[in-house]
Amino acid sequence: MNKDKLNQFWLAATFILIIIILASSLTIWLRRDKGQPLLISPPPASQIQEEVFIEGAVVNPGKYALQPGDNIESLIQAAGGVDENADLTRVQFFVPRLGEDQPVQKININLAEEWLLEALPGIGQARAKAIIDYRQQNGPFHNIEELTKVPGISDSIFKELKEFISI
Repeated sequence: MNKDKLNQFWLAATFILIIIILASSLTIWLRRDKGQPLLISPPPASQIQEEVFIEGAVVNPGKYALQPGDNIESLIQAAGGVDENADLTRVQFFVPRLGEDQPVQKININLAEEWLLEALPGIGQARAKAIIDYRQQNGPFHNIEELTKVPGISDSIFKELKEFISI
């Protein structure tokens, strides 16, 4: 009988120990630090450096930096506003697919400001100022070839930029 009591004691002790282990494991599992949820957010607007291309019936078609809070009206104003022939009921947006060719940007040399002319290949600050000075002295360009009459614009420079300009 003594042996039976000893076996019952060890069986009860083992059973109690198993219950303690299970209870402790359950408590630890329920109280575990679940960590912070994974948050995916875009970078702050101040870090987004994008440009938009504006063309059509605007005063200065071209690329403009997209600023936080910009809307259609502010982008049109950045392009110098609309001209008198603009049909604002037919504003279009074009979002190209990756790898899709975009039309070549053309800058109107009769309307472009100095900073926009400087974006042309081979045109720096001095040549951009010379283009504006020529325009002020002689009136608007009648064709793009007339640009070669501007001091500092050689035939080779004109060949580099003729696909990027318009009148």
